[in-house]
Amino acid sequence: MKALVIFAHPVPESFSSALHRKVVDTLTARGWEVDDWDLNAEGFDPVLSCEERRNYQDTESDRSAVQPHVDRIMQADALVLVFPVWNFGFPAILKGVFDRIFLPGVSFRLEDGFVKPNLTHIKKLAAVTTYGGTRWRAFGAGDPPRKIVKRAVWHVTRPEKTRYLALYDMNRNSEETRKAFLDKVGREMDAL
Repeated sequence: MKALVIFAHPVPESFSSALHRKVVDTLTARGWEVDDWDLNAEGFDPVLSCEERRNYQDTESDRSAVQPHVDRIMQADALVLVFPVWNFGFPAILKGVFDRIFLPGVSFRLEDGFVKPNLTHIKKLAAVTTYGGTRWRAFGAGDPPRKIVKRAVWHVTRPEKTRYLALYDMNRNSEETRKAFLDKVGREMDAL
């Protein structure tokens, strides 16, 4: 099995980085082949250009700028997103993956005006994330990241297993709470 881990955080000593290491280490120890895509370290450009937007619907257009990233997603059996929630949304660099890589003909296809899933080879989908605020604050804001993962990304993958692992209230969490969440992430990746 091959897992594509997409990591979005610019600070190597962050708690998100510790979560990222836990995910990669646990999956590797289980014998998974892990494609570790650290967006910041690899210098991924999240900006959808004018030309890319103009050609968005054209599945025959030149996609050489993003083809290596498309290939990575197409080779994955599992997709694991590791990111912090900032301002009740994804970090811009991760949002750019959805804008630039989850294209018609890649993540979905249009049939008679309806979106049909195109990443059905992905059998497992997981998100590992942290929120500065409480679960209630996220709920009150509509919790867009949770909805996008559990509805939009789920829809184009239709995985057998989906997990959304979130640690809320990072602004006030203790070292014990963070360690307990790291352990939970390890258990969940071990069961993925």
